[in-house]
Amino acid sequence: MSTVTADTHAHEHADEHAHAGGFLSTYVFSLDHKIIGLQFLFSTLLWFVVGGLLALAVRWQLAYPWSDMPIFGKLLFAAEGGQIAPEFYTVLFTMHATVMIFLVIIPILAGAFGNYLIPLMIGADDMAFPTLNMLSYWFMWPAFLAFGASFFVEGGAAGAGWTSYPPLSVLNSASPGSLNGQTLWLIGLLCVGVSSMMGSVNYLTTIIQMRAPGMTMFRLPMTIWAMFITAVLQAFALPVLTAAGVMQIADRELGTGFFLPEGVAANNALPAAGGGHPILWQHLFWFYSHPAVYIMILPAMGMVSDIIACFSRKPLFGYKPMVYSISGIAGLGFIVWGHHMFVSGMNPMLGMTFMVTTMFIALPSAIKTFNWLGTVWGGRIQFTTAMLFALSFVSMFIIGGLSGIFMAATPVDIFIHDTYFIVAHFHYVLFAGTAMAVWGAIYFWFPKMFGRMMNEFWGKVHFFFTFVFLNCTFYPMHILGIVGFPRRLADPYHYETFRHLLPLNQFMTWCAIGMVATQIIFAINFFSSMFFGKKAGRNPWHANSLEWMAPSPPGHGNFDFQPIVYRGPYEYASPEVETDYYPQTQPPPEKQGDD
Repeated sequence: MSTVTADTHAHEHADEHAHAGGFLSTYVFSLDHKIIGLQFLFSTLLWFVVGGLLALAVRWQLAYPWSDMPIFGKLLFAAEGGQIAPEFYTVLFTMHATVMIFLVIIPILAGAFGNYLIPLMIGADDMAFPTLNMLSYWFMWPAFLAFGASFFVEGGAAGAGWTSYPPLSVLNSASPGSLNGQTLWLIGLLCVGVSSMMGSVNYLTTIIQMRAPGMTMFRLPMTIWAMFITAVLQAFALPVLTAAGVMQIADRELGTGFFLPEGVAANNALPAAGGGHPILWQHLFWFYSHPAVYIMILPAMGMVSDIIACFSRKPLFGYKPMVYSISGIAGLGFIVWGHHMFVSGMNPMLGMTFMVTTMFIALPSAIKTFNWLGTVWGGRIQFTTAMLFALSFVSMFIIGGLSGIFMAATPVDIFIHDTYFIVAHFHYVLFAGTAMAVWGAIYFWFPKMFGRMMNEFWGKVHFFFTFVFLNCTFYPMHILGIVGFPRRLADPYHYETFRHLLPLNQFMTWCAIGMVATQIIFAINFFSSMFFGKKAGRNPWHANSLEWMAPSPPGHGNFDFQPIVYRGPYEYASPEVETDYYPQTQPPPEKQGDD
């Protein structure tokens, strides 16, 4: 991108955002990417609490089946006496997964950090399309309302699992003309998809067109590369899920037959459907939802790369292989969706194809893992809270990745598919991994967002208890899965085979309660630091990337100078300068003073 083009963009957007405006235009319907990022952050943290409470209700049922839940059980899950009704258990695990995936993990990574960091890290003053960016946040609110309202309509919230498999998800027991919880679930899913599409268009355009002078693609931080590849995944995969969601709504409410076998009607008020196929939904759903796994993990990988390089005080080991491995993961992610369907009766030759391509994904993932370890090796490691969370992300990702290799093999997956081994793998990758990266990113970029430092002592206390309770909660799930403990059953102890596992489930439940309670430490640290934390300068971590050259917090237009980029973001311990960091905006020694 030429200097003239970049300057033109800078002046145009600086003029557009030069005014502060009133409260509504500044903080509610804001066009400023930083405010929109914070809106995503606060909204997703609130839903994180909801998702955590739903998870505790699931764990309580598995530890103390059909017993009264203390405190919030009587308030929120009001069966009589605070007990969980059998039908409501399916609602709990369905809505827990829905909230955590669609309202927490994806929005906090791509929405909150993507919005906040992309313009700052590429030297732009805002997103390419500020109004579209604002709409991408506000399109989440219909989803918030639809998912939340589904608990209070006829028939209750969705209970067909977060995968919403037909025919269970299509059969509509609601009265004709009334909105059922499952239909509201599908409407919420569509709104999340539209929001993500708006974001992906904005991210791609901004990264391609609005980089600062000198910011070539191979000078981008890994966070931006990860957001870029994530936006590509969203742009190609989301239309498929959106179309499938519309088709399932039509089956439920209009009597079409996309996913229902011939002669089956969604409810008695509709004619019998034509010859649809339930497996079609699985193909359409997983064509999006397997790339969605990488939408949920790639931004975390990028942010962890930046954190590890900064606090190892070393250049990121193998920068270009890291970029290529992210691209390889994204490409392979589109051709492995069938490994979620090994038990669906697919042709063995097709299953072999999906099995082999799934195993290939281990290669780029291993490249990233060894590159992180290579970055740490020999570095002058600073064990800040952000670094501890970043290193724990690597360890959690390794555990989750290794367990995933078992499921890539068709014969093994057929045995463990409906067991807690799958739950263990999923949570190690997408909770133990992603959540560790999110917490690390919050501690790392908090000074830039709010101009103050979070308390490091309480941050490390938060890390220690979270790490211990998290592993004590999820690691035993591997053991449960190996012996065949089934997932999605409210009372597996009905079967003699599993009754001896009750004490282990009780141990996991109390560890889960401890893990959720530990987040109170984080919440107090987070909100108190916003007002009373030590004031941070522009670059408290002595990092190299462009966002640390802007004021803390940045004002409208982000930068108080035109950033010009001379090098990549990872030139720590460079022999060219006396300090152990070498910002991207600092000219080479022979050119200093020329400007």
